[in-house]
Formats: sequence, C-alpha cells, structure tokens
Amino acid sequence: MTVDNELRTNLASLTAGQTKLANALLADYPFAGLQPIQQLADATGVSPPSISRFVNRLGFGGFSDFQHALIEELRAGSRSPRDLRALADDGNDACFLDNYTHRAADLLRRLPEAITQQQMDSVAALLGDPARNIYLRGGRISDSIARFLSVHLHQIRPGVHHLADESELWPDAILQMRRRDVAVLFDFRRYQPSISRLAAAISQDRRAQVILITDKWQSPAARHCSHVIALPIEIGTAWDTTLGVLAVIEALIVTVSEQDWHSTESRIQDWDALRDRLSDSGSSESKEHR
Repeated sequence: MTVDNELRTNLASLTAGQTKLANALLADYPFAGLQPIQQLADATGVSPPSISRFVNRLGFGGFSDFQHALIEELRAGSRSPRDLRALADDGNDACFLDNYTHRAADLLRRLPEAITQQQMDSVAALLGDPARNIYLRGGRISDSIARFLSVHLHQIRPGVHHLADESELWPDAILQMRRRDVAVLFDFRRYQPSISRLAAAISQDRRAQVILITDKWQSPAARHCSHVIALPIEIGTAWDTTLGVLAVIEALIVTVSEQDWHSTESRIQDWDALRDRLSDSGSSESKEHR
C-alpha cells in the first residue's frame, strides 16, 4: 500500500490534529511530506513530536523512514521499461503465455481492492449526467484509452469531447467548460507534465470536476482532481499492463449505458440509422464517379 493510501485508509479514525496533518500531506502529495519536519510543523500547526507519533501510527519507524517511503514512490513512478526489465520476472519461460495470463487474472481479481463500488457509482453518475459535458484526454500512450472511452460515450450520450493532440488547441476546449462539466484524464508512470497542467487549469480556472485514472503511485495531476482512481499496472515484465484499466473503463461504459437504457437505446438506434444512410450515400457516390 502506498503512503497516500495509508493516509486515506486511516482518515476516519484520526484526531482533529492528525486529520489536519493528513489533509495537508494529501493536498500536496508527496511533496508536503518531503520538507523538513519543522517546516511541516510550522505549515500545519502540528508539533514535530506529534508528527513523529503520527507517522509511527502509520507503521513507519520515524519521520526519516516516512520520507524514504515517499522518495521510493517517486522513483517507482518514474521507472521506464528499461528500469522494469532489470526487475522483470518474465525470463525465457517456454510457457510464458500461460504464466502471463495467470498474472493477468490475479491482477483483475485484485481490482476491487483498488476501486470501490462507491467510487464506480460516483464516477458513472457524473459521466451519465446529460446536464454535464464530458472532456477526455490522456498522455502519450494512455490517450488511446481516453479515445476508447470517448468513442463509446459518444454512442451513449451527447456532449462528449476528446481534446486535440496539439496542446495549443486545449484552451478553446477549456474556455467552453462550465463548473458542472467533467474532465476525465489518464496519466500513468513516467507522468506527463502537460496532463498535470491541464488538470490544474480545468480545476482552478473553470472549477469543473476532474476525474483522474492513474496508477498506485499517482500522477502529480492528482492534487488537482476531485476523483482519483488508482489502478494496478505492474505485471512483472518490462511493460506495464492496461488490462485493469480497460476492465474498469468497460465496466464504466456498461454502467453509464444502463443508467437510462431507454435513452441509450434510442441514441444508438438513431446513430446506426444515420451511419447506414451516410455509408450508403458514400457508396452510391463512389459508384457514380467510377
């Protein structure tokens, strides 16, 4: 479990002073916890001895151990396939596919530990609300998942917008956002600063809700997001897996479509009819020009 998960897990049982400290650590995670203990004490109004007792309660031997854990998380969040290959357990197994599918199945079984049904329901309610426009964007690789989600949402409901590849075009979309709207961002380790800047602009300038889909080390964009879904991506090879991410996205697609199936069915019916008309028209035109 990462430090931020430890903090969130213990929030309900903390004293008022400890809650204040935990919220301060989460608000600027992980950087708030990397400052000297006296500086953290001055910023939160919690004494250094109380901070030490708090990190002891979380299971750390002291504040230096706490900071070491945060530093290790930062390192893990920046690992490349080259770094992961040195730690990989794939080898030259003649039965690698069988081995890999077992790992994948284990990862999928652990998904309910990473995202609760309450989180799923909250996010699905936002994505399915017809009064809200939805904006999506991912990183260099994860944007393929953002596109996948946007294609399905387009068929379920109107008001879905996938942000352009060129970041210089993002201001146009951001300026259209209203407070009730929702942005869904994807960012996994080797995080992209542009996604964090995008999340900050949306949350601070437009006050729109931002949903972040990330990994357990969490993109720096998390500090600007109202909903953070941190999913497992490690599978013991040089390459992280998107299996868990896609499973959650597909579950969201089904849930959103079922919220108002009558409306979803009607839109798909109209969508398919138009697609067929346009396709037939295109075929006729093509034959006429031959």
